[in-house]
Amino acid sequence: MRLHIVNPNTTASMTQGIAAAARMVAPPDAVMTVTQPDFGPPSIEGFVDGAYAVPGMLARIIEAETAGADAHVIACFDDTGLDAARAISNAPVVGIAEAAFHLASMLGTRFTVVTTLARSIPIIEDNLLRYGLDRRCARVRASELPVLLLESDPAGAQEKLGHEIERALKEDGADCIVLGCAGMAALAEKFWLRFQVPVIDGVAAGVGLATTLARLGMKTSKAGGYAAPLPKPYVGAFAPFSPIP
Repeated sequence: MRLHIVNPNTTASMTQGIAAAARMVAPPDAVMTVTQPDFGPPSIEGFVDGAYAVPGMLARIIEAETAGADAHVIACFDDTGLDAARAISNAPVVGIAEAAFHLASMLGTRFTVVTTLARSIPIIEDNLLRYGLDRRCARVRASELPVLLLESDPAGAQEKLGHEIERALKEDGADCIVLGCAGMAALAEKFWLRFQVPVIDGVAAGVGLATTLARLGMKTSKAGGYAAPLPKPYVGAFAPFSPIP
């Protein structure tokens, strides 16, 4: 099984952390490739970062698809570019947030998402609504923790996140926690031990679901909105992204 995981931002250390988290749950026979774009934002915090991250990320999806990937995982909790990635891929493409939401809905009655900055809340809430899982989510909370601080101040980050999880369990009626950033992957087990409720890391959830879809031989439907893009010449800096007939 050939599994491709793409970090849509350009921070190499975060890509390495995602790879480490993925290896913890990937099946032994999985040949795993973890990539990041050559250009784009160093972190994805809001609509603008997400928009600029998509072209470079799609280039990595196309490369991996051409190399024969059996499944792809987009390792950003905004599920950045997920629909576009599915349109250019025959192999299944799993977003880590969608995967985490589905797993949380199977492990508890209501879950709270604890993410980084407040500007990410509308994106996550819109995705929950689109996935039909908004009623299972008690609340989306922001820890006001910049993404890159997860690496530069891990102790401080853990303290802030722990505080929000504690509030979620007391105030939201949540019995399950979803960590709302790929950079939080290493903290899931620590918070499970501390709070004794399921704490779901999207990277692990995404890898688990992607490998299952690959084993089942599933492919992305091309009968509707995920049909391959029509061939047309793009111009300027986007000329290399022109859909090939």
